[in-house]
Amino acid sequence: MKKSFLIISISIIIFLVFFTFFINSKVNTESYESRADSLVTIKISAVGDLMCHSVQFNYARVGEDSFDFNSVYRFVGHYLKSSDFTFGNLETVLGGSREGYSGYPFFNSPDEFALALKNAGFDLLTTSNNHSLDQGEKGLLRTLETLKNFGINYNGSFNSQRDRDSIRVFNIKGIRVAFLAYSYGTNGIPVPAKKEFLINLIDLDLIKSDIQKARSLKVDIVLVHYHFGSEYQREPNQYQRDVVDKTFKAGADIIIGGHPHVIQPYEFFKLKNSKLESGFAAYSLGNFISNQRKRYTDAGVVLTLEITKNKNNDSLWINKVDFIPTWVYKGRTIHGNEYIIIPEVENYIDSIKAITHFSEISKMEEAFDDTRKILTKYTGIVSKIHK
Repeated sequence: MKKSFLIISISIIIFLVFFTFFINSKVNTESYESRADSLVTIKISAVGDLMCHSVQFNYARVGEDSFDFNSVYRFVGHYLKSSDFTFGNLETVLGGSREGYSGYPFFNSPDEFALALKNAGFDLLTTSNNHSLDQGEKGLLRTLETLKNFGINYNGSFNSQRDRDSIRVFNIKGIRVAFLAYSYGTNGIPVPAKKEFLINLIDLDLIKSDIQKARSLKVDIVLVHYHFGSEYQREPNQYQRDVVDKTFKAGADIIIGGHPHVIQPYEFFKLKNSKLESGFAAYSLGNFISNQRKRYTDAGVVLTLEITKNKNNDSLWINKVDFIPTWVYKGRTIHGNEYIIIPEVENYIDSIKAITHFSEISKMEEAFDDTRKILTKYTGIVSKIHK
């Protein structure tokens, strides 16, 4: 009887041990799954200036008034599309064929230039830069209408005061991002009287007001794109640094720049009153596509920010900053005269071997090396916002 009782007792103890282990294991698993479900990560990619000089549209011409720019992005489009959101600066005007297509100094590009950007994976194009008024108010408005017809979001220039006052907010997998864009000027071309809404110029009072308006919309991140700086200078000037500093003070989280036509460094900043642990500024992303062929101007980059949000405590942080150096090939291929953006990714050498001579490879590798050195210059440095 005692022996039987002992066996039953041991059996009960064993059952209770395993039952407790099972319950704890289930609770821990559910707790882990709950923590995992509370995290969401997005990838935002940015590139530099998207320019179209006359030789570019002549290379892309397939008919009297028809063009095909899609091959420009055939090696890099995959990486643009793999992000959750991709944007760049459209530094040209889509004024229509009646005005005559033209390159520098007064750009007017075929509509197909923008269509190829849509096909390559761009979700948003900033349209506030020094060439926005190259074809006057009419050209600016037609540019926006063309982008709208192609299903491409635009920001920085607008067709009305109401359009300008409408803050662009994108819900990217549950993370709400407000995009703002401004330019230092318009190459001396005056903005039409009483139509200041046509283009956002850098006005720190206006920018502060826009940021506050964005914050009132309960966004997680305010991202500002600036067209500013000194052309062809590989370091940000004092004006850029001052504007960045004041923009972070006004409440921005991320700042992306363009206009110098060469890549400049990026750095992190300590922020106050922000969900982000650190602010991020890339002063210039250089040229992504253009006919500028000198060293540094033929190099670009796909810059990708990986951002995570904890939905439980509403915190945000930048997980990773990744970049793919790019280089613009111009020359003869089996398809004819082409411009092709070559990304420095696995097997990229095989890609260029198929289209060009070995003499171009050293120039391309030099561009990739330049980009890596510039973009890692301030890596790990966290700057303070000036008081």
